[in-house]
Amino acid sequence: MHENSGADVQIRYARIAGFVYLLLIVLYMGGQFLIGHVVGTGDFAQRLAHIVEGQALYRVGLVLQLLASVFTVLLAYVLYVVVRPVNERIARLALYFRLAEAFSGVTAFISFGTLILQSDPKYLQSLGMAQLETMVGLTKSVDFVSFNTATLFFSFGSILFFHLFAKTRYIPRVLSVFGVFASVVTLLTSLGNLVFPAYADMFQFGWLPIFLAEITTGIWLLVRGVRVEPLPTA
Repeated sequence: MHENSGADVQIRYARIAGFVYLLLIVLYMGGQFLIGHVVGTGDFAQRLAHIVEGQALYRVGLVLQLLASVFTVLLAYVLYVVVRPVNERIARLALYFRLAEAFSGVTAFISFGTLILQSDPKYLQSLGMAQLETMVGLTKSVDFVSFNTATLFFSFGSILFFHLFAKTRYIPRVLSVFGVFASVVTLLTSLGNLVFPAYADMFQFGWLPIFLAEITTGIWLLVRGVRVEPLPTA
């Protein structure tokens, strides 16, 4: 009876994990879309005018990305519950990495600070357009480093969670192995961005595998849950 109860908990938490996987993608991509839509194209002065005009929508985009960091904590915990019976020590380490990802995501604070610089007229009046552009450029550089640092923690946690899935039949093995591969690619992409920031645009393809791995895993967990079977004692 106790074993069946434990399996039910794993299946229930697996479905929650699947939902949160998909929710995180919607929140982050939705935030990116709104921010990009508001900023638009043009030189710094034109983009600045767009941001001032669409400040409320820009803030919604930032809030969506902030919520993604919040729900990352929930995802880390429910994944930990699902894979804890496989190897509790590795599961706990994966949990810590994903929590570090969430709490190292000071990107939201930097982004809101950058928005204040761009939307408050007093900064333009006191600094001038050239100095303001320099300061905004600096904050965006810090934001870039913060994002890639958080992604490093994400990558290690994701590698460990998918590794534990690969040791079971909870989800298809091909999906687990692809998840490990995608997480390693993400790790290398983040390192590449930090070491060679001038080539960051060339590394953008590195985000595609983890996007596919997470959306596929999310759908599988939400629809099918996990196939819980007795595991050998670790």
